Amino acid sequence: MSRKQLNKRQLARIQQQQDNHAAKASTINPAFPLPQATLRGLVLSRFGKQLDVEIQEGELAGQVLRCFQRSNLDAVVSGDEVVLQHDATPGTGVVVALLPRRSLLQRPHKSGEIKAVAANIDTLVIVIAPEPAPHQNLIDRYLVAAETLRLRPLLLLTKSDLPQTPEQHDSLTALLTLYTTLGYRALRVSSKTGAGLDLLRAQLAEATAIFVGQSGVGKSALINALLLEVATVEGALSAAEDKGRHTTTAARLFHLRGGGRLIDSPGIREFGLGHIAAQQVLEGFVEFRPWLGACRFRDCRHGAEDDCALREALARGDIDPRRMQSYQQICNSL
Repeated sequence: MSRKQLNKRQLARIQQQQDNHAAKASTINPAFPLPQATLRGLVLSRFGKQLDVEIQEGELAGQVLRCFQRSNLDAVVSGDEVVLQHDATPGTGVVVALLPRRSLLQRPHKSGEIKAVAANIDTLVIVIAPEPAPHQNLIDRYLVAAETLRLRPLLLLTKSDLPQTPEQHDSLTALLTLYTTLGYRALRVSSKTGAGLDLLRAQLAEATAIFVGQSGVGKSALINALLLEVATVEGALSAAEDKGRHTTTAARLFHLRGGGRLIDSPGIREFGLGHIAAQQVLEGFVEFRPWLGACRFRDCRHGAEDDCALREALARGDIDPRRMQSYQQICNSL
């Protein structure tokens, strides 16, 4: 039975049942099993209607069950903390409740729906590479999402071992400098030589991070280097279009040896912000904040209006023109 076919009384009863499961999971001592074989779990990945869920308590802690979720639950994604029950078939289970989330990364789907990508994230790692060439506007979209969700962004230049032309080197250096000047962290790493990996592990420890970025930037190779026991598949760049082939088809969570969790997301070429309010997009550009509310007109769009505080800051050099252009592109796409 789908959600649309349920009346208000049925929905209220279902919600009460889920709240009861969640309340039991949050109050009972983790050292003891919950009633009716109910356990807390961590969602590692989603494959269509099936979930890989790692049990988080008791004698079965660490075991992964292939689960279905109750049809009346919101879509469950990697990083979600859930309550599940054993199914009659060994190694399987049913997710019966979704525990409260502290963050949820979403993006518009091509169908127009808003799709959840991953939950309970602390750090957003934006992975770029010399090839395919990074798109600043895509980076800025990720940063707006990070600022809106109050995540810690980390800009990661991988494939640093690849030879670069002087133009490539200067372009990448200028790009990283743009963001480090704004206060964002940036690292250069190589999955082949191991350069920078220890610093990256230190940044990822004791947190849940998600790797995002264009296809083909080397996220899977990087995870292979961070977790040698994980067999992920690397993809080759498309020589015809110089765009990466999709190597990860579903987000998946991995445990880091030094502590922390890492979610690998499918490579994407666009990251829409249509589900984020225009004011949140504006506030997502951190260098704009000192001048917000100082424009002459309350509904200023920071384009051709007179006495625009942002345009005045741009003219003084307090705002980088590349960022202003990126902001305007995002606004035009909303």
